[in-house]
Amino acid sequence: MKVLFIEDDRMNRRVVRDMLDVAGATMSEAEDAEQGLAMIAAERWDMILIDLRMPGMDGVTAIQHIRARGDDKGRVPIIVVTADAALDLRERCLAAGADDVIFKPVAMDQLFEAMGRVLAKGAEDGGLIA
Repeated sequence: MKVLFIEDDRMNRRVVRDMLDVAGATMSEAEDAEQGLAMIAAERWDMILIDLRMPGMDGVTAIQHIRARGDDKGRVPIIVVTADAALDLRERCLAAGADDVIFKPVAMDQLFEAMGRVLAKGAEDGGLIA
């Protein structure tokens, strides 16, 4: 599985990379939303993990840009990975086009459960993965 993690904190990227390595997934990193959007335009991904609070464009806006694409790359599964605890956060993220939301600090079982839910839903919906 090829995963893109859009996250400005290097340590958070490293922790998630170590978790995905255990599962045999390949993770690439983007330090901000603009870099992530460029990587999405250039390559195909099986899943995107994205933080909400980053310098420049925030994660919700980036998700909206991804979903606005007129091609299969706009349908890639997206999981928000955030430390934000706002009460309406989950609803805002789902309304923007995210498939799931998990909270930092990320636990391996939490990450894998969310990925499994999103992939299972994609399979039921006829396949989200490009």
